[in-house]
Amino acid sequence: MMDAALQALKQYFGYDRFRTGQDQIISRILNGQDTVGIMPTGGGKSLCYQIPALLFPGVTLVISPLISLMKDQVDALKDVGIQATFINSSLTFSETNERLSAAAQGIYKLVYIAPERLEVSGFVRILEHMHVSLVAIDEAHCISQWGHDFRPSYRAIPAMIDRFARRPAVVALTATATPRVTTDIRKLFGIEAEGVVATGFARDNLNFQVVRGQSADVFLLDYLRKNRDQPGIVYAATRKEVDRLYARLTQQGLAVGRYHAGLSEKERAASQEQFLYDDLTVLVATNAFGMGINKSNVRFVIHYNMPRNIEAYYQEAGRAGRDGEKSDCILLFAPQDIRLQKFFIDQSDMDETLKQAEYHKLEQMIGYCHTETCLQAYILRYFGERNPSGCGHCGNCLDTREKTDVTVNAQKVLSCVKRLRERYGKIMVAKVLAGASEQKLRSLHLDRLPTYGIMKEQTQKQIGEFIDFLTAEQYLVQQGGAYPVLALAERSLPVLKGEARVLKKGHIRAERLAVDDALFEVLKQVRKTLAQKEFVPPYIIFSDQSLREMSARLPATDHDFLMIKGVGQQKLEKYGHAFMQAIAGYQAEQKNAVN
Repeated sequence: MMDAALQALKQYFGYDRFRTGQDQIISRILNGQDTVGIMPTGGGKSLCYQIPALLFPGVTLVISPLISLMKDQVDALKDVGIQATFINSSLTFSETNERLSAAAQGIYKLVYIAPERLEVSGFVRILEHMHVSLVAIDEAHCISQWGHDFRPSYRAIPAMIDRFARRPAVVALTATATPRVTTDIRKLFGIEAEGVVATGFARDNLNFQVVRGQSADVFLLDYLRKNRDQPGIVYAATRKEVDRLYARLTQQGLAVGRYHAGLSEKERAASQEQFLYDDLTVLVATNAFGMGINKSNVRFVIHYNMPRNIEAYYQEAGRAGRDGEKSDCILLFAPQDIRLQKFFIDQSDMDETLKQAEYHKLEQMIGYCHTETCLQAYILRYFGERNPSGCGHCGNCLDTREKTDVTVNAQKVLSCVKRLRERYGKIMVAKVLAGASEQKLRSLHLDRLPTYGIMKEQTQKQIGEFIDFLTAEQYLVQQGGAYPVLALAERSLPVLKGEARVLKKGHIRAERLAVDDALFEVLKQVRKTLAQKEFVPPYIIFSDQSLREMSARLPATDHDFLMIKGVGQQKLEKYGHAFMQAIAGYQAEQKNAVN
């Protein structure tokens, strides 16, 4: 049956061979063996159940927690000639019944359903009468309370599977599962240890970077200006921060939208659609955005605030580069992010055991922000991979910045914090060091301190940024609630005694991500025009990876066009002429320009 699977892969999806892990998972499913598949985002998890669905009799049920992702997947399947549908809360009662009836008649090969549906007994009874050959559970980590996105409705899936007279094959798929979560998934679905296929978590096309101790706003704006033609997501931790960044970036003339729960459903849907259709280049969002989209050409993900744990970070960052093209994942770390995430944990309704587990995960996230070793290797160790080697292309692996000795200025700041008895915040410390002439300082007698004005050659803003650097490098800590004060960290004591130096690297500079390619831009416009006619997002027509290959190989015949990755027979017939005509036109223009 693997020969038939390869034939279906080429015919419908335009690929000649399966990726690492796909063949193992598909082979097990075709043999009726239940399987847990752990593959990174963009690793091709969907094909692991879509190919068997084409070869099995009856229908494949796909359980997904994300309504918009269902629509994207169904649109993409229809575009290559595969009958599929979804059933979720966006449908009316009559629409739901019509689709269930059609599924029972064998019209659809794949039916996507939300897990909440399984809590309705009447709905499960209807499923029992269908010929279900395979049940695919997407985002399977949601079934584990030790995962980062636990969904209680997932716990109804094993009982639903057991109610079928003829038990279907089961595949549970996820991109972010620690060893503990993997064991949980396996036990809840009754899958043996040898039924786990893990391909590794590395994403070699992603360039990870942490920017700390410098202005996040300045870096962000510089990066977006240099990459204004590249689609990307900027994540912020709160709605207020999303709104602030959206306003600031809009003022700078960038094609930016926003997405968070405080907006109306209509506003959120409009932002998402404009981003999917490449009408907006950047979307600033809380982490509620992105789980439900399958947009393959996101070229960068920037976290303006540090997430709570590495699982959430890797899943959100992993929305970049799903098509395999080079993409950036940048985290802008600020020390106050730690207090914010601790506040979120404190305010949650988790029991004490889970809270302690979350605090432990947060500490590991903080460690990621401060490590000077390979960033990807740090992530891989978190997910249980032993002794991963350096990636050679993350911010730390490529860091060649020179270090400047800033010990004297560090001693001035640390001494001032100590003289202030660790009772004041950053703004007041900066004012004292700059020698600000303010009544408040005089009334508190802070102008009499030995450290008053000892950095007056610098502005308060410059001093504040240096304090941020010392805090990010763990020489200072912020303590307290809404109005935190600065205190000396253990690492500061040797500096004050003159026993240790403080070295500061130069600022990380934003760089342009993409290599300019005039033909690629022409093909992108062809893709967008076709997408508008088909009423689908451009990436469903072809991925950026397919367009890059067309630009490099210049296909001129049907046979040549079929050799491009992502081109199957259906897409050749629908789109081949338009793209080959555009390539021929571009070549003619270039030839005329030379002559």
